[in-house]
Amino acid sequence: MPTDATTTLENPGGTSPGAPPETTPQTALETALIRLADRSDAEVAAGLADLGPDRCARALLRETVDRARLFPEPPVATAVEVRLRLGEKRSAYTVTLGGGAHEVTPGPAEAARARLAQDLPEFLRAVYGAPGRHDATRELHITEPDRPVLDPADPEHAERAAAVTALHQLAGALARPHRSLNELAVHFRSDKWGGHWYTPHYDRYFAPLRDGVVNLLEIGIGGYDDPDQGGASLRMWKHYFPRGLVHGLDVYEKRGIAEPRLFPLRGDQSDPAYLAGLAAERGPFDIVIDDGSHLNEHVLTSFEALFPHLRPGGLYVVEDTQTAYWTGWGGNDRDLNDPTTSMGFVKALVDGLNHQERTPAQDGPVSPAARWERGIGAVHVHHNLVVVEKSVNTEQGAPAWVPRDVDPRSWYTAPERSE
Repeated sequence: MPTDATTTLENPGGTSPGAPPETTPQTALETALIRLADRSDAEVAAGLADLGPDRCARALLRETVDRARLFPEPPVATAVEVRLRLGEKRSAYTVTLGGGAHEVTPGPAEAARARLAQDLPEFLRAVYGAPGRHDATRELHITEPDRPVLDPADPEHAERAAAVTALHQLAGALARPHRSLNELAVHFRSDKWGGHWYTPHYDRYFAPLRDGVVNLLEIGIGGYDDPDQGGASLRMWKHYFPRGLVHGLDVYEKRGIAEPRLFPLRGDQSDPAYLAGLAAERGPFDIVIDDGSHLNEHVLTSFEALFPHLRPGGLYVVEDTQTAYWTGWGGNDRDLNDPTTSMGFVKALVDGLNHQERTPAQDGPVSPAARWERGIGAVHVHHNLVVVEKSVNTEQGAPAWVPRDVDPRSWYTAPERSE
């Protein structure tokens, strides 16, 4: 349980309560490109022209270079020239990979030994389109030396090998291979695998959404108060959902971890007004993950504020529910049905799944979970992890003629014989 990925009772400056986060131009462009990728050829071409071909190309290349980090890279910085075409317009860019470099600059690469060329609409689909083959207009080229190179110690040999590796990085990133969530967690050092063993459960529920246009919010970024630290799980989600927008919420300022499609937001999860403003600005969401303070009060406040902004079919996840039993965190290990704890609330949600079978209460307090019983289709409970599915829950109950308050065995008791 990453205690550095928490919110606190106070909001120490930054975003004021109830103030929604600002939508940046980069956010709007990435969202537009993701949605444009599934349109017709004519609409894609027109949309790219309207948005600005160069602006779109640079955004798509930044995303591709970011994905290329998952592939083996050259030991030294190596330039690849990328040429993109939209109708009669031709643009060239230099992508530098290897030796810790991951850069995109405008203009052709001088003396680059590797080159990739492609139509911009198809390049868009390769990056953000639905799964499929998007390489029909792609050209790959390696400039060969003007003499035989047989000695591995020859510098020409090393330069060519570096060019091939860098070109493989780009082409591999465009192919969007599916890496397991465990692998991504290890790569980005997310504690959702290792210490916690959440990723197999996540993969079970998230896999059907993986290739879709997903809008995800995770509460809790990590890294304590360092603005440049944290975000391991956010990066994992970004690469698991190649067409997804990933938002992270933390009480501390985290602008330093911002990346393409990864947006750190500052706010307090115990503030329902702020959460409502955030959801209005950035939602609706397909997935919400609460890995925040783990204080029971905050867990319930966040659910109440954000669940209405989850799309039908969406998933709401609560991590580290062990705090439901820890008194210092607002838990209760004596009354296991205490509705003010996260697990007490979850147990009420489970009863709500069968609301059609229950006799409505005539008096007494109504469970806080009762308002959700018609909007929750399933509740999956694992060790320290709960996944709630949002869907209409109006499935009819048993027929009315089936008695609820009579022992059914009495129906089949043979009548006594009269003497």
